[in-house]
Amino acid sequence: MPALWWSALRRRLSRRHEIPETLWQAALRQAPLVGALDAGRLARLRALCARFLAHKRFSAVAGAELDDLRALLIAQQACLPVLNIGYAALHGWREVIVYPGEFRVHRQHEDADTGVVSEGEDDLIGEAWEHGPVVLSWADVAHDLAQPHAGFNVVVHEIAHKLDQRDGAMDGVPELPREITRREWIGTFQPAFDRLQHELRRGRRGAGIDPYAAESPEEYFAVTSELHFSQPRLLARAAPAVAGLLQRYYGAPPQPDAG
Repeated sequence: MPALWWSALRRRLSRRHEIPETLWQAALRQAPLVGALDAGRLARLRALCARFLAHKRFSAVAGAELDDLRALLIAQQACLPVLNIGYAALHGWREVIVYPGEFRVHRQHEDADTGVVSEGEDDLIGEAWEHGPVVLSWADVAHDLAQPHAGFNVVVHEIAHKLDQRDGAMDGVPELPREITRREWIGTFQPAFDRLQHELRRGRRGAGIDPYAAESPEEYFAVTSELHFSQPRLLARAAPAVAGLLQRYYGAPPQPDAG
């Protein structure tokens, strides 16, 4: 049975939406990506995290351990992508499920051409269910916190999927602000996605973008979202038009990476 994370902190947040200073500072020491934000964005992030912790239910499964600090660290990464967009983008789902490490899921896949249904099992580090929970491996969350500029962030990746799902279709096109048109988004992302697929088919490395991004347009959006926050310089070299559009969508990344 999952163990619900419920504490005096969450009861306090439900009433007052305030994160204790000592807890906030402890989280910043373990999250250098967040700590690199300027003072104004850091204050906005703190307010977003308080709402996230008050309104989302955290469940620990398979022996995972959760406490106030771990929940806040997850909330910080989850709220980074909506600093520019607003908390409403996180509406429509209520739960974060945390495993200690990789978790196994059973899959069914129907071939679009033949209609043949195949079944199998996958080992995952994160998953975002449509209208359901975000599921995370704590080991991978912790690794991303320790290696903030390695190009990976499982929480950002799954939140990108949640943003993608908001318009009713998982297709790599999230619900967009008024200043970005769907036509502009697709006209920027689709050629970059096609180019990555072409480079990988020719045996090239895709300019350093994780090959998993070539799986589908939705994975390309999620992987480039990770890069926007964790390796923006690499993304700017590999796909400058995508990097520019993501900066308009998410806002500027916390700080330039070392890459």
